[in-house]
Amino acid sequence: MRPPLPLLLQALREPGAMARFGEPEWDLLLRQALAANLAATLGLLAEEAGVLPALPARVQRRLGWARTVWERHLRAVALELRQIKLALAETGLPLILLKGGAYAIAGLPAGAGRLFSDIDILVPKERLADVESLLMLHGWAGSHHDAYDQRYYREWMHELPPMQHMRRASVIDVHHAILPETAAARPDPARLRAAARPVPGHDGVSTLAPCDMVLHSAVHLFSDGEYHHGLRDLFDLHRLLVHFGAEPGFWAALPARARELELARPLCYALRYCTRLLGTPVPAAVLDAARPGAPNAALLTLMDALFLRALQPPHPSCADAFDAAARAALYIRGNWLRMPPLMLSRHLFHKAFLSPKAEPAR
Repeated sequence: MRPPLPLLLQALREPGAMARFGEPEWDLLLRQALAANLAATLGLLAEEAGVLPALPARVQRRLGWARTVWERHLRAVALELRQIKLALAETGLPLILLKGGAYAIAGLPAGAGRLFSDIDILVPKERLADVESLLMLHGWAGSHHDAYDQRYYREWMHELPPMQHMRRASVIDVHHAILPETAAARPDPARLRAAARPVPGHDGVSTLAPCDMVLHSAVHLFSDGEYHHGLRDLFDLHRLLVHFGAEPGFWAALPARARELELARPLCYALRYCTRLLGTPVPAAVLDAARPGAPNAALLTLMDALFLRALQPPHPSCADAFDAAARAALYIRGNWLRMPPLMLSRHLFHKAFLSPKAEPAR
């Protein structure tokens, strides 16, 4: 018999169920939601389902505080967007936003209640120097000053070292691709940029096209090595799929676009775990079309054992005896996917033994 889903997953799957939770359930649910960075999302879901007034008063207050934090976050994101547009105006490039910033500015359901720590943009690789210089002139400074780290980012990764504003402390990640230069799969970033859509009401600002936004979210989640925000990112995918699934032609185009961009495997995982954990309504024909992207049966069984643990709320109430081992294995896998074995071994040796010696004593 399958164990019951954690309370947070129950609430995400069926927001109306929150009206049936008593004080003990809410005590645990709020802890799970805070750990998963989904407290504001929970409140908005309760409001959308019409059950917010039926919740205990202390729960309404706590969810209200989380909503206030999110609303302040949105205002800060809007301010940063204006500053980034000003800084990069002379490049003539469209400002293509990725992930959380894109969801927020485009007003997508995936942005409702979502907090994020940096703003990600996509620019052509040949314009990286121009973009970096202009951002520095407007107050952003680079990080990771170690010579090895600079080489790691600039030669092998798909982004510059993160840049932080010296006054506002905001962080921007400048991407030129969605996977590292050393990864086996190399989706063509020119195709992503060519298909990008302008955001209504935000002149010069674009997001990835619907299929590409889903695929980027999938590759970000299922090629990463750290899963503290795994459930939040999976819920992003759920809401993107539900929202864009209402657009004509989306479901038919999604598996084909995944094959075109060499992202059939991440899409297979995204659909598999969205449907299993969140009950995402994916048409059977789409699941069939995505199935060739799956690994062999033995590897898929192993990945189920890992992902079905890592995508739970990151709270002790949702962990079992194998949780830490699963997360460690996925961390190793994430690094393995980024670079070939010899390069990876050199990289890990350097980070473990040489980089600490290069750090100044405190």
